[in-house]
Amino acid sequence: MDLLADEQLERSAVVANCRMNRERSLTGSNGYDKEVGFDPLDLLKGRVDPGRPAAWLDLCCGTGRALIQAARTARSEGLDVEIVGVDLVGMFDRHDADPTSLRLVEASLSNWRPERPFDLITCVHGLHYVGDKLGLIARAASWLAEDGLFVASLDLQNLKIADGGSTVRRLATDLRRAGLEYDRKRRLVACRGRRDVDLPYRYVGADDRAGPNYTGQPAVDSYYADADGPRR
Repeated sequence: MDLLADEQLERSAVVANCRMNRERSLTGSNGYDKEVGFDPLDLLKGRVDPGRPAAWLDLCCGTGRALIQAARTARSEGLDVEIVGVDLVGMFDRHDADPTSLRLVEASLSNWRPERPFDLITCVHGLHYVGDKLGLIARAASWLAEDGLFVASLDLQNLKIADGGSTVRRLATDLRRAGLEYDRKRRLVACRGRRDVDLPYRYVGADDRAGPNYTGQPAVDSYYADADGPRR
């Protein structure tokens, strides 16, 4: 199988798919509260300290619509928050939010790094289109504040191990051994508190011909080898 490198994958029509998360709102039937089980602003309210704004990073934020709504609500309620959204395609909705409280960044998550830790990091349905899913999960865990929360949609069916075997069960076990949580029913991976995640896999490439996953939309399969196995 010919696997794609990150540069090739990011030019794929599957990765450019806008149906999953580009128009997502903060709340409601297509909202973050439905997808991750809580309202991000409610969590941030409990993290605001005098002189220290609470910070939320949203990976694969789409148009940034939900983040713009959150920034407006925070401003109307006098909440001291900083919100950062990152997306490969910088087709963000126009907004009048204070740039010190909301920043929308066009960048590839294969090489983007934040400048500060975050109380909350989310990635709703974005990992379906990322090549090195496990690598991004590990990096996001390291970007958390000491008591921060990372939560992301993750379909283990879209992760393939080169030597085959019971991939889903094995991956779920290894995620938990690394200190992460995985909810197989809701297909969510979570990390509570900053940690260095060490998973026993080496990323080898992606396949954008995987077809639809549980969302009904085409997704990307990510291929891994055992970390101590032979290099390609």
